[in-house]
Amino acid sequence: MKSLLILLLASLLCSCVSKRKLTYLQYSDTSPKSEFTSTTKGVSVTPTDYKIMPYDNLYIRVITPDPQWSSLFNLDVGTSGLTQESAALSGYTVDSDGRIDIPYVGKVDVGGETLEDIRIRLDSIFENYVTDASITVKLVNNYVSVIGEVMSPGRYLLTKDRINIFEALSLAGDMSSFSDREKIQLIRPSQYGPIIKEFSLSDRSILSSEFYYIMPNDIIYAKPMQGRPFQINTTVWTLLLTTLTSTLGMIAFFRTL
Repeated sequence: MKSLLILLLASLLCSCVSKRKLTYLQYSDTSPKSEFTSTTKGVSVTPTDYKIMPYDNLYIRVITPDPQWSSLFNLDVGTSGLTQESAALSGYTVDSDGRIDIPYVGKVDVGGETLEDIRIRLDSIFENYVTDASITVKLVNNYVSVIGEVMSPGRYLLTKDRINIFEALSLAGDMSSFSDREKIQLIRPSQYGPIIKEFSLSDRSILSSEFYYIMPNDIIYAKPMQGRPFQINTTVWTLLLTTLTSTLGMIAFFRTL
């Protein structure tokens, strides 16, 4: 019984994860303290704008002083108001050649362009049809997927233009205690195919990485620790230890008789 007790206690200790493995943004040789103290500017990275790719979905809204002219260029979103679903249904899907087909205008090249570039181009195009037009261009498929060792894996809608990797992980309830913070993988779509980047969130050098800011349709994979410790439910541990304690107590009692 004594050997069993030792084995259970050893398993319990092995299931613990050190604080260092759970801590983000630690200093290392690649992240000198002089670069990241609160008294200095620090090293930062300028986020790049997302460039439209084939099969993206764009929501384009044209507002003019004359509602009849506006209706010619706006796809109907129904009477229930604009939602994510209605925006997708009324959006313009970019074809394999990087173009969208706008009624009364025709094909417009948008592949490889930012949303602002597209808005400026459409503004110049619609000048030939209407005056004083206000144009809104948004990306409908603006999601990030977080999978692996996180509390709530899933696909999350991005509601602002700039989001960093820590904000993205917070959408999924943060990483679990058994996630390897030194080997995070980010899968990013590109016109040449998926780009896979592996980096550490335990190191402050991530703050100056091009992958610090999340792009639409990124996939974040939180890998489990190698040789992940054996997990067992707290209730089960309590039951085992209670049973063991009772058994040892009974043995000690009978030995005294």
